[in-house]
Order: sequence, then structure tokens, then C-alpha cells
Amino acid sequence: MATNSNLQMSRSGKQDEFYTQKSTVEEELWHYKKYFENKIVFCNADDPAIGEDGTNKYGDDRGGFASSFFQYFQLNFNHLGLKKLITTHYVSSGSSYKFEIVKTDKGNQIGIPDYIKTPLKGNGDFRSPECLDLLKECDIVVTNPPFSLMKEYLPLIINSGKQFIVLGNINHVTFKEIFHYFKDNQFWLGYNSGHFWFKVPEYYEEKGTDFKIDEAGQKWRRMGNICWFTNMDIERRHQKLELYKHYSPDEYPTYETFDAIDCKEYKEIPDDYFGIIGVPITYLPYHCAEQFEILGKFDGGTESNELDLAKPLINGKAKYKRIAIRRKQ
Repeated sequence: MATNSNLQMSRSGKQDEFYTQKSTVEEELWHYKKYFENKIVFCNADDPAIGEDGTNKYGDDRGGFASSFFQYFQLNFNHLGLKKLITTHYVSSGSSYKFEIVKTDKGNQIGIPDYIKTPLKGNGDFRSPECLDLLKECDIVVTNPPFSLMKEYLPLIINSGKQFIVLGNINHVTFKEIFHYFKDNQFWLGYNSGHFWFKVPEYYEEKGTDFKIDEAGQKWRRMGNICWFTNMDIERRHQKLELYKHYSPDEYPTYETFDAIDCKEYKEIPDDYFGIIGVPITYLPYHCAEQFEILGKFDGGTESNELDLAKPLINGKAKYKRIAIRRKQ
């Protein structure tokens, strides 16, 4: 997130409405084009903002809070060769609906897809029986889930066995409920990461930094450490880091609590060291499982988490959380 306070609010569930820009979606999803042909895509934390007539229910040019994920797949439905798009969204009180776009091919003739809106009995929560049944039906999950529920959301999607492309925060990887999946190469980071702007509702308070209101009156917030999570095989996950630094005890001190050296930046991982190294979480987008193995993390050294190896202390001062890696020989 842009600030620790923003991250805390998201974790507490107080502020989870961050609407992804269309450009953010486009810049990531074009890398996965080959995976979508004849597949059923499920956006299970979405708001297509579609009325009964199949048009934007907000009735404005900006699309209101219509999901950029829905817009992307709607506009590229035939281009990607999708079989079906399913979208559901959460309604805090009352019932929600599912909206489907369904392929209508006849022979080699590509027709206009069918648009089908169906009421749900429940509120559209991704954990509801209806949405879990839709999860079983789909091939690929693509969405921006509520960050405050990522500890539940990501394990659910991973354990479903479905392919996925999900927007999140790099800090989510280090959560106890999620980290072991990353360590075991059950998912990895996608192509794009960094600071991204998101639309937010009108009632969100104004901030002194990482905040703006555009000429149309739309509020925006910029959030840092944003990244994509996926289990789809992409070229980037096989790209090894080019290492050029050499190990020296002075430049790479050893933790007082664990036999591992500290590395300040992922770019400075020494080429000639094959012991355990603690690297910042900014290493995660560049992790190549063919080059390094992840052994755990250095955070608080809690006994309740066997993958939290130790607190990363140097000269009595704790470093910010580190990922424990070791070079493969």
C-alpha cells in the first residue's frame, strides 16, 4: 500500500474498494493470451456493473466502478477465443448476481456472444456455496480480490487446482497462511509490480500524498508494492538474475541469530556465495526456482511458524523482514 496506515485499513476490512485501472489489467494480461483460448474465465471478486439490458448500469462514459477486468474480457472475448466469462461480486446486504458472456460459435463462424444475467441466492461472497460451484466450473480465475481477505482468498484459489492471475500486494507473500505456497513453487509473481493508481469511492477520505482527484471528480489512490500472483507458466519465472558481486564479510554481515548473511538489495546477491542469504522482499518478483531455493523467512522468529527462521539482527538492530534463499549449485 502507499502507507502503512492504508495497508492496516485494508487488512481490517475498512477500506477494500480499490478499482483497478484498465491499463493495469491490459499491461499484465496480454502476456497470457495463449492460455485463454476456449477457456472459462471466472472473476469472482468483481463488479461488471451491468444492468438488465446488458449495458453499463451507471450510464456514464467513465464506466462508473465497472470492473476493468470485465471490460477487458468483454472487449477481447472473441480475440482471446474465450468459451465463457463469469463474473460475480459481493453485496454487503441482500443478494448479488452472476453475469456471463457465452461463446456462440457455429462451425467456423464467430457470432455475437450471449449475455446472461442471473440472480444469486446469496451475497456473492467468493466463499459462498454458489461461488464455490462456479469456481469448480471455470478454468482460470482472474480478479482483484479484497486485500483484507487475501489470507483466505489465495489459499482457496490455489487449493482449487485452477489457474489464476490475481492482483495483490507483495507483502501478502510473507503471510503465514500464504508463504509456504510460494516457497513450494505453487505460485509466483507475474510481470508487473510497483506503484499503481486505483479508483476509490467518493466517501474515501482525501490524503496528503498518493491521492488525487481527476477533472471528472473521480478520486484516486496510489498503492505501493502491488504485484500479480499467478500459477501459469510464464517466461519471466525462468529468467535467472545476473549476479556480479563478490562476497566479503564486511559487506555481507552475518545475522546474530542465524547462520546467514544479509544482502541489502536483490541486485547485490553475491555470485560466489552458496550459503543462506537474507534478501529483501523486493527480491520476490525476480525469484527463479531454477537458480535459488527459498528456505523460509527472517521476520520475528516466532516458534508458531517453522518457516520464520529468526529475527534478522545485526549489531543488535533488527532488519526489515527478509526472505531466506540459497543458491542452487
